[in-house]
Amino acid sequence: MPSSRSGPDFLDPGPAGFAHRGLHHGSAFPENSLAAFSAALEAGVGIECDLRLTADDRVVVFHDADARRMCETPLTIGGSTFAALQQLRIGASPLPLLDDLLALVAGRVSLLLEVKVDDDVWRWPRALAEAIGGYSGAFGVMSFDPRIPRLLKTSQPGVRRGLVIRDSLSPLSRQLALWLAEPQFIAVEKTALGKSWVSSLRRRIPIYSWTIRSVAERTQSQVHADALIWEANGRPRS
Repeated sequence: MPSSRSGPDFLDPGPAGFAHRGLHHGSAFPENSLAAFSAALEAGVGIECDLRLTADDRVVVFHDADARRMCETPLTIGGSTFAALQQLRIGASPLPLLDDLLALVAGRVSLLLEVKVDDDVWRWPRALAEAIGGYSGAFGVMSFDPRIPRLLKTSQPGVRRGLVIRDSLSPLSRQLALWLAEPQFIAVEKTALGKSWVSSLRRRIPIYSWTIRSVAERTQSQVHADALIWEANGRPRS
């Protein structure tokens, strides 16, 4: 049975949902690259991306803790200055700053910004405030770490805050995370959709689901989630 949505969603990306790490495909449009974000803008879809903090407190758009997979170098993001990371390339371009993404999007689509915590949780509020302080488009900041939305509630109460939840999280850990985070939306692993705790939350706050990669996953997820975070064949029909 379909679950019921809570009501209007400030971050509603429309039926097209959020492109996971941008609309990435092959070497020309790598994940979390300005090329992938530009492709998402051209397609008119929302954008989900990952954020990490450099050693000198710059917010870069990057998923992994180190650059081995994407750039074939062992450099760690959190242990390197932004100047050092600028020598790397994601496709044909340097690693983008969050500033670069915000300037590119300029309010045209909704953004989901996932904070990746790496023993730097207390440095995030100030870094985020500096990066997003002047941005007027629709965006939400979310994290697996419930301390991030909690700190945002205190330091930047006007920022839409969310919690990312794995299906494997124990009920007690999930309850504690929700209590600490007090999220205004959640992004839940697709295998949890249809479970009673997700349906219960959906009556109060928007539910997004990750990562949708196939037509079958899309069909099921659209029944139980307010928006899909997708890639490949999981793209919703708009």
